[in-house]
Amino acid sequence: MGSLRPGRETVAMGFYEDRILPRVVDLALSGKPIGKLRRAVTADLQGEVLEVGFGSGRNVGFYPPEVTRVLAVEPASGGRKLADKRVARHAVAVDYIGFDGADLSLDDASVDHVVSTWTLCTIPDVARALTEIRRVLRPGGTLHFVEHGRSSDAKIARRQDRFTPLQRRIAGGCHLNRPIDTIITEAGFDLTDLETFTAPGPKILNFMYRGVATSSPPLESG
Repeated sequence: MGSLRPGRETVAMGFYEDRILPRVVDLALSGKPIGKLRRAVTADLQGEVLEVGFGSGRNVGFYPPEVTRVLAVEPASGGRKLADKRVARHAVAVDYIGFDGADLSLDDASVDHVVSTWTLCTIPDVARALTEIRRVLRPGGTLHFVEHGRSSDAKIARRQDRFTPLQRRIAGGCHLNRPIDTIITEAGFDLTDLETFTAPGPKILNFMYRGVATSSPPLESG
């Protein structure tokens, strides 16, 4: 069982981010195409899984039976409330262990895998969050993710840069233009699987990264 350590008690959020935005995101990230991506990201997981950005709990129904426990990080009380019914309908145990992906209340090397779905775009200190994820993964553990981010099309990427300040204000800090593969590798991970594609819908919103990463071994001294 992943062991807990002291962490932050809460994350300051306004009413819109805490209560309204979780409902908007829940609706935006629903439907069969999104469900297929959730199924792909959660496939082959087992043991104890840390989910950073648990949101409204839409991943719960896709976890395979080999997953024994989900450790959930979610700052919004509105998201947790939406998740309650979904969690109750499924057998996998879910325990909330914190509010901030950049300050995980878990011991080193204490979880088997980490899942992040449409979360790395929003965490304010994403580099620190990825460092924390790397810290809590057991040897051989993996980070499974699906995220939207910076487009490979330079014209669309420039539009993403232009609209990101507005997106951050209306979408709780969400960035349109984060290069997800780069920020993961710069945090010390190796990408063992990566797929990029443009999902249906507005192109500045829907350039997707789906993949798996393992923690890079530390450099030998001397």
